[in-house]
Amino acid sequence: MRADTLYVRDECGGFVPAKPEVVLARAKEHLKRRMRRGTPLTSPQVVRDFLAVTLGDRDCEYFCVICLDGHHRLLRFVELFRGTIDRASVHPREVVKLVLECQAASVLLVHNHPSLAVEVSSADELISRRLVEALSLIDVRVCDHLIVAGATVVSMAERGLL
Repeated sequence: MRADTLYVRDECGGFVPAKPEVVLARAKEHLKRRMRRGTPLTSPQVVRDFLAVTLGDRDCEYFCVICLDGHHRLLRFVELFRGTIDRASVHPREVVKLVLECQAASVLLVHNHPSLAVEVSSADELISRRLVEALSLIDVRVCDHLIVAGATVVSMAERGLL
């Protein structure tokens, strides 16, 4: 066995090299178990890993919301809007509706860039401002807006854009 190859058991109990799709499926299962309701989101890296594996390989844009309680524990991860290869229409009233249903105290906004562009666009900044304003009316804080570009996850808060 090679040290740099992952192995799985076959139906006879022997070890065979794992196919990439099997490795990714298992990684997604593992990260979903780590990101279940009630999980405290105290590690930004766990969130980034989950988002990169969940949205990094999508071929169209998705806008998602991670709803959190008052102690930053996960309530729900929702893929709220699906778009085209370069944009998704985001409706603030639907985001507010979801947040109220979840009884969230704060949220993480997330969307992917299928083009793998890591730049924050003016449209990204605009929708962030609109959602921060809308959610502030109901006392819900937007902690961050994360952009997933393949395996890279960009934080608008870390860049001072939120």
